[in-house]
Amino acid sequence: MELDWLKDFLALAEQKTFSRAAEVRHVSQPAFSRRIRALEEWVGTSLFVRGAQGATLTPAGARFEPAVQNLIRDLDRARRDTKAVGAYDTATLSIAATHALSFTFFPNWIRGLMQQQALGTLNLISDSMEACEQILLAGEVHFLLCHHHPDAPTRFEAERFPSAPVGDDVLVPLCAADPDGRPMWRLPGTANAPVPFLAYSQASGLGRILAACQDRTRTHMTTALTSHLAATLMTMARDGHGIAWLPQTLADEHQGRSQLVRAGPPEFDVPIEIRLFRSLDCRNRTADKLWDHLSRSGT
Repeated sequence: MELDWLKDFLALAEQKTFSRAAEVRHVSQPAFSRRIRALEEWVGTSLFVRGAQGATLTPAGARFEPAVQNLIRDLDRARRDTKAVGAYDTATLSIAATHALSFTFFPNWIRGLMQQQALGTLNLISDSMEACEQILLAGEVHFLLCHHHPDAPTRFEAERFPSAPVGDDVLVPLCAADPDGRPMWRLPGTANAPVPFLAYSQASGLGRILAACQDRTRTHMTTALTSHLAATLMTMARDGHGIAWLPQTLADEHQGRSQLVRAGPPEFDVPIEIRLFRSLDCRNRTADKLWDHLSRSGT
């Protein structure tokens, strides 16, 4: 019996069809079907009823499903725990950071920390908030650096993922300037002339924050573009395609050059934190020392 067979079983139980399950498992449908048959032969009974509408669990399969889920969960936990024991004495520090912070806030922040204590080898993973969440939840990094607002939900339980604020930021509505240096569009817009809105996707943490904090009833906007990258929205705003709520840490330089100007008064700003989340499932001495230092310094 192979572990992949059990993962195939769970995929088919969830997807209900061999074609979709095979796609999820990244194998051909014939190979997937052979592996399901091999598992049924190993168990000694049929686990699925095949029909024109797809595959459904037999009573034996329904009994088998929770046992398989628990087994895979226990194996994953054992792997993480064993890996953590083996890695505890290593000096590598793994940090996931959202794209916007990885090349604005992170370099100066980590440089300041390295002047106060040795951090060893750094492994920075830059991705969307959604991807960074998955990485932290899987116990693959020690920390996650991201923007945060208390009204925007995260997937982190406080007892498993303690956190601390390490900086401040603000989302500011910005757009390109007209030839006279004035904003091409102004908030709140009107019903007859809504302003073009450069929006974040749900994969973006900034998108979640705006969705939670932005009162759309106060503005008249029409979505012109959606992206999970703040840098993409900044470029589109600078090129005159609409208004984007951008982190001040990212847009500061472009405002200074008058490439971007305010599209609305401060009442449309969204103050946010820069927060560091810690995984208690992924630890080593370097991560423990860094967290102790941050706890003592209150930053």
